[in-house]
Amino acid sequence: MLSVPIFVSVRPLVIRRVVRVGTGAVVVVSVLSVPGVAQADPVGVVVLAANSLPVVIANLRNLLMGLLAGIATLFLVLAGVYWATAGGDPSQVERAKSALRNALVGYGLAVLAPVLLQLIQGVVGG
Repeated sequence: MLSVPIFVSVRPLVIRRVVRVGTGAVVVVSVLSVPGVAQADPVGVVVLAANSLPVVIANLRNLLMGLLAGIATLFLVLAGVYWATAGGDPSQVERAKSALRNALVGYGLAVLAPVLLQLIQGVVGG
């Protein structure tokens, strides 16, 4: 029968240090192994694919409207659940009303997001 020695004397601090150093070494090796990152590719021109300011603001507007509408819908559903499960408890009804107000504010901000971003675009000159 084979016996496998168990190393009980290795401290957790040493193990953490070895893992930390090993992780750092793996990151450095992987970064340097990519030619674009290590700049070992002398052939070819690096072109950044940056969008113009109006395109960036339009993308930001769409993202902002989607996030605000999604969060507002979540609050609207929560308000309905709170109201349905309130059972006449005044604190639960107040909690439902608060969630409903938050949903309405969220929908209002989602509607105003294009206006606000158009204002920002006018200020920065896009």
